[in-house]
Amino acid sequence: MKSSTQTVKKSNSAATKKPAGRSAYSKAELEEMFRRFSVQRPEPKGELEHVNPFTLVVAVALSAQATDAGVNKATRALFAVADTPEKMLALGEEKVRDYIKTIGLYRNKAKNVIALSQMLVDRFGGEVPKTREELVMLPGVGRKTANVVMSMAFGIPTMAVDTHIFRIGNRIRLAPGKTPDEVEDKLMRIIPKPYLFHAHHWLILHGRYCCKARKPECERCVIADLCRSPEKTCSVPAPLVELPPQQIGLE
Repeated sequence: MKSSTQTVKKSNSAATKKPAGRSAYSKAELEEMFRRFSVQRPEPKGELEHVNPFTLVVAVALSAQATDAGVNKATRALFAVADTPEKMLALGEEKVRDYIKTIGLYRNKAKNVIALSQMLVDRFGGEVPKTREELVMLPGVGRKTANVVMSMAFGIPTMAVDTHIFRIGNRIRLAPGKTPDEVEDKLMRIIPKPYLFHAHHWLILHGRYCCKARKPECERCVIADLCRSPEKTCSVPAPLVELPPQQIGLE
């Protein structure tokens, strides 16, 4: 039988324990955080080069475990000759492999590019579908890829959780989660609606250029005073100015 002292200690511990997985920020702080991101980058852009929804699907599928810059180098020549599912099928898997061989896992990715092109022709009349349920049917297309396409190609607010967003969601306690889906669900619920459409680009770019994986550059962070990361090294926010366009896209 447990002593009354043990029972009291246990109940006190339960009472003071913070609910797991909650954002560390109030609504007002979230509003201010994304307001600053909107000033810093009023029109954030994805960094994968594409000319239409089809080439976007292909580019995002190819970007798994690869950098956007590396994908762009490979796809410039590929998309110049194959910017539709029909042209990609005419090119064939072997030639697609030759174009993308500088990208990691290129053999399997070439196979997926041909397979998704075939499905687009056979099932969707050569057009890229707009719903997540249909997009994830395509070979090599997961939830993250589907979310990127829905947002960038069709203007549907989504949250594509890549490694940068997953890291930031947990590191700064914005949307803690053990899986990308958990982080996505929390971000979609807490991000103020006026900022939701651009939010995934703001967070990706923030993670890529400021809140870096190995060492966050806190002295360059516009939300340093708001940030609740145990890792942060500076609490003074960087000057809130619009970044020159050329700074977006540098690796």
